[in-house]
Amino acid sequence: MKITLTDAGKRFNRDWIFRHLSYTFIAGRGYAITGPNGSGKSTLLQSISGSIGLSEGRIHYYAKEEAVPTDQAYQHLSLAAPYMELIEEMTATEFLSFHQVFKPFLPGLSINEILEQVQLKNSAHKQIRYYSSGMKQRLKLAQAIFTNCPFLLLDEPCTNLDAEGIQMYQQIINRFSKDRLVIVSSNDQAEYLFCEEKIEIRDFKK
Repeated sequence: MKITLTDAGKRFNRDWIFRHLSYTFIAGRGYAITGPNGSGKSTLLQSISGSIGLSEGRIHYYAKEEAVPTDQAYQHLSLAAPYMELIEEMTATEFLSFHQVFKPFLPGLSINEILEQVQLKNSAHKQIRYYSSGMKQRLKLAQAIFTNCPFLLLDEPCTNLDAEGIQMYQQIINRFSKDRLVIVSSNDQAEYLFCEEKIEIRDFKK
């Protein structure tokens, strides 16, 4: 399982966010996209996810050594990001049950067990609209990390989490992502301690 970028670049108007980026991401390793706020980390991550098209270059996805068409890549990846919306009229149980219709969760885990992992079991039947910002982030992480996909993309995964929430994140990412390809966009080391590789976005500005 891998994702390859070849001479990839993205620009908005005349400004290049990144350019001439060639890289291969392989399963079983963690990768951190680092750089200051506003440097383009999220843009690169969204480009890798396929939600934003490249301005130049190519991206290829491979699952089980077979090429995956770009328009089908979303079936093989899960994403958590602060800008992603939750269906706030639902409860956490309803939301995860709805999500599971489209993408199954990791085998052997029930929705109750997933909510327990992210410390939301006691609020399982509360509407998400009444969640704090930290609780909503826990639910976003649950939806992403426990989805049974080989590619896991995390954009500032500890946003709105307190110290206990950050510890929870570190525990579940270490336990449930060992054989997956994980890419984290962050400038906070606590979010990518497990990553073996770092990509500094400013190295690809020219």
